[in-house]
Amino acid sequence: MQTLSVWPSLGGVLGEPKSEFDPFWSISSSKCDVVESVRCRCGNAGLVVFPRKSRFHRTTAILRYGLCSGYYSFFTEPKVGCVRASVAFAGNLEEEKIGSDVVGGESSVIDTVICLDVAKVENQSGKKEKTRVDVLELAKTLWSAKTADDIDEVLKDKCDELPTQVYSSIIKGFGREQRMDAAMALVDWLKRKKKETGGVVGPNIFIYNSLLGAMRQSKQFDKFEMVLNDMTQEGFPPNIVTYNTLMSIYVDQGKPTKALSVLEEIQKKGLMPSAVSYSTAMSAYRTMEDGTGALKFFIELRENYKKGGIGNNTEENWTYEFVKLENFVIRACYQVMRQWLVKKNKNLSTDVLKLLSEMDKAEIRPAREEYERLVWACTREEHYIVAKELYNRIRENHSEISLSVCNHVIWLLGIAKKWWAALEIYEDLLDKGPKPNNLSSELIISHFNVLLDAARRRGIWRWGVRLINKMEEKGLKPETRQWNAVLVACSKASETTAAVQIFKRMVEQGDKPTIISYGALLSALEKAQLYDDAFKVWEHMLKVDIKPNPHVYTIMASVFIGQGKLNMVNAIFQDMASSGIEPTVVTYNAIISGCARNNLSTAAYEWFHRMNVEKVSPNAITYEMLIEALTNDGKPRIAYELYLRARSENIALSSKAYDGIVKSSQDCEASIDLGVLGPRPAEKRKKVQVRKTLTEFRKIGDVPRKGKPFDRKEIYTPRAGNQ
Repeated sequence: MQTLSVWPSLGGVLGEPKSEFDPFWSISSSKCDVVESVRCRCGNAGLVVFPRKSRFHRTTAILRYGLCSGYYSFFTEPKVGCVRASVAFAGNLEEEKIGSDVVGGESSVIDTVICLDVAKVENQSGKKEKTRVDVLELAKTLWSAKTADDIDEVLKDKCDELPTQVYSSIIKGFGREQRMDAAMALVDWLKRKKKETGGVVGPNIFIYNSLLGAMRQSKQFDKFEMVLNDMTQEGFPPNIVTYNTLMSIYVDQGKPTKALSVLEEIQKKGLMPSAVSYSTAMSAYRTMEDGTGALKFFIELRENYKKGGIGNNTEENWTYEFVKLENFVIRACYQVMRQWLVKKNKNLSTDVLKLLSEMDKAEIRPAREEYERLVWACTREEHYIVAKELYNRIRENHSEISLSVCNHVIWLLGIAKKWWAALEIYEDLLDKGPKPNNLSSELIISHFNVLLDAARRRGIWRWGVRLINKMEEKGLKPETRQWNAVLVACSKASETTAAVQIFKRMVEQGDKPTIISYGALLSALEKAQLYDDAFKVWEHMLKVDIKPNPHVYTIMASVFIGQGKLNMVNAIFQDMASSGIEPTVVTYNAIISGCARNNLSTAAYEWFHRMNVEKVSPNAITYEMLIEALTNDGKPRIAYELYLRARSENIALSSKAYDGIVKSSQDCEASIDLGVLGPRPAEKRKKVQVRKTLTEFRKIGDVPRKGKPFDRKEIYTPRAGNQ
């Protein structure tokens, strides 16, 4: 039986289904043949679409299918390839839709089929009179039916007038509206009428298929096996539509293996699977999250089709259907890969890459949109390898890429600590497009910050310089934070010249130095013993109203100790006190260390005494530097007492302090009890914290190994006006 399906619109669109698997017909006004337009008796409008070789005629449609209300335009089936405007058809009444990815949108027939005109013989003269049956109103009267008796109260006088498609439409509508009691009652009533009328009125294969479809639509599967048995007892063996619906039910129940077994049963019984059968099988693989299985199934299907094993002696346009099946398997594989990526506590990135590779071998490639949606599913650190692969595929195979996707990849590579790879994505934006936006710049600057912070912490000043240069090369203006990171790296590496040049570049480019900038520069100058230059920087800092912090005060205390200006050290402490800054053990250690380097043991001991008065607890560095100053100045006895005091405070000193006391006592012929001094401490392994080589940084920043040797000209190139 051929019947019409309805797509709801302001009017209505009715189409004669070409086959069981024909979810979308694309209609273009330039490629569809308008057969004729007719004006019916009511204001509703619609379209009627027939296959090009259809045996149906306009008048037949009006009389048989009840196109009773409005203006209807009749079209032949669109040519294959018409994609300008899509019209979604519901599939014929013999079969329910198979899945949201297979069949287009469909609404209740009860809501769309308003009425049917039924022709009957009125009198002996043979004059025919049309009687209108309002299907919507009829369905509403059956809405609350629970038994066949309830149905009989409404339909007992109408059963001879109604064609089978009315019952089928109502049953399917009940399924969509979750009214399965009414649907079952209607079928039971038809079975009763079959006995009463000798088979004139009764259920047929289409009624049973509609009932199974309604069960699937309403997700009420508890009685579907009973319906199958009832079909067989009534003499209606399952056809391909029945099996397709059964497969869909198993998929909906989460029993994909049973759905695949139904496909095997179809073939064993000699039935020809339809395109819907194959698409439902791929849905089963998708439910099992077996993308590889779905792909292999399609490859075997394609080979069989090329050999002529399927697609013969059917009304389906298999050339057209295969395009849809290929799109469906792409969609299925995409959904499986996405499910793999969003799984918590599982890293299935390797499985995703493997499936992508297998799709390449099968010459089945997703569209750019699928690739981009997969990129968005990559949200965890371990997904970076998938995101990078997807990005490369889009770049290689498509002319465009979404900027938001590029930004997402840059962000994800940063999460995975692949900052240099993220920079390559940004470079692609500059070279190939799309043009980076503010978010792109903010993301890549955040990655530069991570790399610069790593260079700062480890004193890898050369990479700090190169990163600043790279930022400027890519049109990103370094800000104070980035300059400070390089300055601190230079200071840690005792690269005074580099620190001075970077400070100059910073000022020339209009960035205002902060207390961190001045602190790093002062530290570099103090380490190089350029005390006069450090004092000039200090004065300039105060002149521009930059308030010193404890770190800068400590550096300047060391500078004044180096200059031998002990009175200025006292002035520094007074300035700290007036600013509300308390000296710390670091400040005292810097002063004592400066005294030790300049052979000022008496001054060092006085500052140690001042520590005790100010109740600042000394640490191992305090004792070791003071002992060094005393032993170098020939005062082993005081150094000996300090060593014992440190031990009493559970402060472990180095072997250098122990050896200095022993050597100084021997040189000065001072008597000390080595037994009380205790055993010599073990040698401490030196921790190299400052790394100056580029090789060290490559391990940290995921930086390519190949690179040119560092050139001092990279640090600073004077501008034309400053030469």
